[in-house]
Amino acid sequence: MAHTDRSPGRASEKKDSYLQKMTRTIQETGRRIGRLLGRTSVEEIRKPYPKQLVVSSSPFEVRVALLEDNVPVEFLQERQQDQGTVGNIYRGKVMKVLPGMQAAFVDIGQEKAGFLYISEISDMLLDEFESGKGDPSRRRGKRTQKIEDLVKQGQELIVQIAKDAIGTKGARITSHVSLPGRFLVLMPTEKRIGISRRISKENERRRLRQIIRDVKEQDFGCIVRTEAEGCSEEDLRADLGYLVRLWENI
Repeated sequence: MAHTDRSPGRASEKKDSYLQKMTRTIQETGRRIGRLLGRTSVEEIRKPYPKQLVVSSSPFEVRVALLEDNVPVEFLQERQQDQGTVGNIYRGKVMKVLPGMQAAFVDIGQEKAGFLYISEISDMLLDEFESGKGDPSRRRGKRTQKIEDLVKQGQELIVQIAKDAIGTKGARITSHVSLPGRFLVLMPTEKRIGISRRISKENERRRLRQIIRDVKEQDFGCIVRTEAEGCSEEDLRADLGYLVRLWENI
């Protein structure tokens, strides 16, 4: 009958060997990280950083601490309910028109009414909302109309938060809605096609611009984001289709 050696000594040797292997692996990982950070020796790796940013994130809040020489000098905390509303889209109702300021107060369901300047009113969106037709010949910032000719008290508008409310002031709003996607930003109230300045190669800029012209089925404006560099026509078409469907649902 064969005899199997199960002595405690051999088990201990195997455990020691495993621990040594793990220690070497951890040390090698530390050296690699040190080289990436410009710290080549163990002593340099162990040195504390002058400044450290520590982040703790959960589904309910995010906490950030700034440490200098391991001493906390600044602490920020943001709870989910405290997050801003910039980018949110609402159907608002004009509460009051201010001819002297060429602006209007719009009820968007917040504690304070939103503030809408005349330059942030889209003629195209007003036309579409009221009659289903847009007039693309009119452009943002090139109007001679007065605000009392564009909106009336009680009129409904689709608006987007441009700047959160602060203090006694309500949110700044605009009717020039923009919907960001992965590769594109859809601008339903504009017609122009813009390319991110970070895409510097002229051939790539021309390629992307032509793709957007080819895939656009409606007269919407678009901004091509930096992430779109090198993207295929299929990827851009899918992103644009998603944004158009999102706008139609709004």
